[in-house]
Amino acid sequence: MKRKKWLAPVVLLGLLAALILWIIWGNVTIKTTVYHIYDANLPQGFRGTRIAQISDLHNAEFGADNEPLLSILTREKPDLILFTGDMVDSDHTDVNSALSFAAKAVDIAPCYYVPGNHEAWLGHTYTEFEAQLRTLGVTVLRNEATPFQRNGDTVQLVGIDDPDFVESASGLFDLSSAIVDKEITDAGHAEEYRILLSHRPETFPTYAAQGINLTFAGHAHGGQFRLPLVGGLVAPNQGIFPKYDGGMYTNGTSTMVVSRGLGNSIIPVRINNRPEVVVAVLHSSSGPNR
Repeated sequence: MKRKKWLAPVVLLGLLAALILWIIWGNVTIKTTVYHIYDANLPQGFRGTRIAQISDLHNAEFGADNEPLLSILTREKPDLILFTGDMVDSDHTDVNSALSFAAKAVDIAPCYYVPGNHEAWLGHTYTEFEAQLRTLGVTVLRNEATPFQRNGDTVQLVGIDDPDFVESASGLFDLSSAIVDKEITDAGHAEEYRILLSHRPETFPTYAAQGINLTFAGHAHGGQFRLPLVGGLVAPNQGIFPKYDGGMYTNGTSTMVVSRGLGNSIIPVRINNRPEVVVAVLHSSSGPNR
């Protein structure tokens, strides 16, 4: 009888310890997710192009000097690296940590960056941060496009500001789609193949309406807590059970890849939602995602 009396608490404590260890493991180990993008409109010279996406780092560090994260990027051999916002966190900003990571990333592949809402909240600190990124060789795209060439063909990399750069400054809210629409229009090059860097995924219908071919976004943090067979629980600007929490989405001929991100913000813990590096491989033909 005594053995049975103690058995249940011991088992429960063991299960609780296993759960805690699993949650810790799921917050400090990085997952690499590979997406294959099939697009008949992609210029032939970009067949096989590998794009790595880093999103929502929020000053997180994985090991000493983020070496595990840098090792993943080195192993994946990307042709370019995209930073889709929130490299720093406005509540515990560590500019030097973000810059140190960027300085090493540019040695792996050309790096392109757009700011997120947390950068918009930094004020004057962001201006200094952006200047230092440019000094390191990171291409910062702010409502503009830049050509990227490969094997004799060219695509336009378009980067837009997070709507909070406008909304926070003006005191206006819920105008994200209109802001994004204007930013993309101002960037131009509508007649060319365009790859968009945007922090926010919830305005995907606007990207598609603007004829953007391929978008990389973040911001949703994978829904923070992921439920089996359901997906993410909550995401900023999308609320409960967000539509665009992480993964690949299509709207007509437009495709969007949403990273689950690497760091955390308001909620310091992820559950069933490991930090993620995205790698997209481009194919110039129609395929499974069409």
